[in-house]
Amino acid sequence: MKSRTTKLAAAVTLLAANAQVSAVGIPTEKPQTMEDMWKIIQAQQQQIDSMTKKLETVAEKKVAGDVSQIERKTDVLTEEVEKLRTQLVVPEKTEYKSAYGLGPAASKVYQVGKGLSIGGYGEANYQARVDDQGGRDADGNLVNPDNADFERLVIYAGYKFTDNILFNSEIEFEHSSTGKGGEVSVEFAALDFFINDMANVRAGMVLMPMGFINQIHEPPFFFGNNRPEVERRIIPSTWREIGAGLFGELAPGLTYTTYVVNGMNADNFSSSGIRSGRQSGAQAKAEDLAYVGRLDYAPDYLPGVTIGGSAYIGNSGQNKLFNGHKLEVTTQLYEAHLQWKYRGLEFRTLGSFGRIGDAAALSAANKTTIGSENYGWYSELGYDILPHIFPDSTQYLAPFFRYEKMDTLASVPVGFVDDLSKDLEIFQIGLNYKPIPNVVIKADYRNFNQKAGKAPDDFNLGVGFIF
Repeated sequence: MKSRTTKLAAAVTLLAANAQVSAVGIPTEKPQTMEDMWKIIQAQQQQIDSMTKKLETVAEKKVAGDVSQIERKTDVLTEEVEKLRTQLVVPEKTEYKSAYGLGPAASKVYQVGKGLSIGGYGEANYQARVDDQGGRDADGNLVNPDNADFERLVIYAGYKFTDNILFNSEIEFEHSSTGKGGEVSVEFAALDFFINDMANVRAGMVLMPMGFINQIHEPPFFFGNNRPEVERRIIPSTWREIGAGLFGELAPGLTYTTYVVNGMNADNFSSSGIRSGRQSGAQAKAEDLAYVGRLDYAPDYLPGVTIGGSAYIGNSGQNKLFNGHKLEVTTQLYEAHLQWKYRGLEFRTLGSFGRIGDAAALSAANKTTIGSENYGWYSELGYDILPHIFPDSTQYLAPFFRYEKMDTLASVPVGFVDDLSKDLEIFQIGLNYKPIPNVVIKADYRNFNQKAGKAPDDFNLGVGFIF
């Protein structure tokens, strides 16, 4: 009988630690905080003592019917506890939704009660060059060959220490193997400290909160196999640096993110823009710092609409002498964006403009033309047509169109030659098909037009997934 008593106490204790219970011992509500859980445990302890004494008294009197009844209730209670524990450890259904500026799969850690969270995504594609393959190199190889690539496999690992402190990270494996031009990188790794809705703290390696793609780049959530070129060449996604800052919601639908981070490294700027100046947390020079901020508004009276913008400003000289002179290389980048989702319709537009200080002296030191100004913009439109073909279908099929225009040398310093091949526009059409929300199959065609020289058009076919 002592083992039966112990079993009852353990069952009720477990139930008290995981959920509120009704009068008949069935879970009714999950506690929201550790404080709520402790109050439930204290309240249930009195019930545990009472039930234990009753069971021992009945056993001493050897009243078989009462013993049987209490044992049956204990078994039912234990079974319910086991179900609850299973649901807490392995949820029946994961809801994929973006939180705090991160992608849906990257946001899984915010949904767990406590402990470890694992997620991720991957994408693979085949690219066929249509024309203008650029001839052959000295070894006889095509400059722009057709290719197939497992472009990314990403693991999100997060840990929720308490209701107010959690860690989240993204580890990316690019191009399948580090032995064939691939690499393993930490894309972000930061601690979040939740204080209140208006002001929370994030510190570590953080994603720059600029544009659409830099924060949310999981393949089911953007059109085409390749990320928009404007968000690669002008906004250098994926862009992350070491820093700390605040994020929160200032008013209903009005959110912000702002960080202080290490500055870029102007030593690696080129005619292709600032992309190579990213330091990505790899023993980053931090003689110069930078500031970045973002504001988004999604009003309730316009469902599906989000409008916002972001700005980055900081010096990139990093206390280095360029041809014997110390340059500040003040780097500025601004962008504005609009997104509208209405039923099956998805529309996005984004524009970005940048300035680079000391461009003339930097161009002379780096022996290449570096633009004092750059810009890029794009618009895209997609529409899910499947509900009009199969009204009861839960699948997704959206043709889309995207137009991009950019120039990393929009303005060049006096005395330096413009490279008109950097003045580029892209026309793109394609299809995104999702048999389930977690998996996407993509096909698209891109037409590249440069003011000088030729760039190959391409056809792309690929798959992507999140988990």
